[in-house]
Amino acid sequence: MTTTIAIAGKGGSGKTTIAALLIKLLSRKGTVLAIDADPATNLNLVLGLPLSDTVGKVREDMAARVKARTMDPSLSKQDYLDMKISEALVESPQIDLLAMGRPEGAGCYCAANNMIRTCIDRLGKNYDYVVIDCEAGLEHISRQTTRDIDIMLLVSDLTVRGIFTAANMKALIGDLRTGAGKIYLVVNRASGPLPPRIARTIEDAALQIIELVPEDRVIRGLEAEGTPLIELPPGSELQIAVLEIARKLGLL
Repeated sequence: MTTTIAIAGKGGSGKTTIAALLIKLLSRKGTVLAIDADPATNLNLVLGLPLSDTVGKVREDMAARVKARTMDPSLSKQDYLDMKISEALVESPQIDLLAMGRPEGAGCYCAANNMIRTCIDRLGKNYDYVVIDCEAGLEHISRQTTRDIDIMLLVSDLTVRGIFTAANMKALIGDLRTGAGKIYLVVNRASGPLPPRIARTIEDAALQIIELVPEDRVIRGLEAEGTPLIELPPGSELQIAVLEIARKLGLL
């Protein structure tokens, strides 16, 4: 049975780093499909994997073929998307990566987005874990272009704005009745007790903190050298914090 985990939060909160470290950790237990749903498309860099194509480009290419009437009449749109998304998949021994790419251009893509969700649902069933690095902000949740999830991690830095974003995400999930199971808050770059205003904001939003993640200065050196962040040493504070998150989630 596949366990699906989504990591969301405002831009710059560190959600991609936490997603990548969780992906690396889970890959030691089973197979992982990593989905980069952020248009910034940099999860591959953090994981140290190449990237050639994106789901967004596949969708645009199909739209262009339909408009030009060059689609193979013997191939349905759904079968075409299945084939092309499989080709866009970046494969490695324990981690495979699928990048969603940029948002759609002008025009309505509702039908295509529904087809893409079907493709990802089918693909995800072949893995022990699906980990989704969501788009920064609320758009990805409102579009609901990825499969239902078992665990949602809302990542915030130590700012009131970040906590408000996480609270709005939780509220939006409730309003849309999105298929989300357990929802937890991860406060990143936190050291010592939470500032009173942030603690009150978390309490008022009824957000459940799963972990306070300390700032790890080792990351700066890796980023300056362009080294994949999953190469953080096992004893680093960030690695230990992500290990604790996985333990509390019952994933280990």
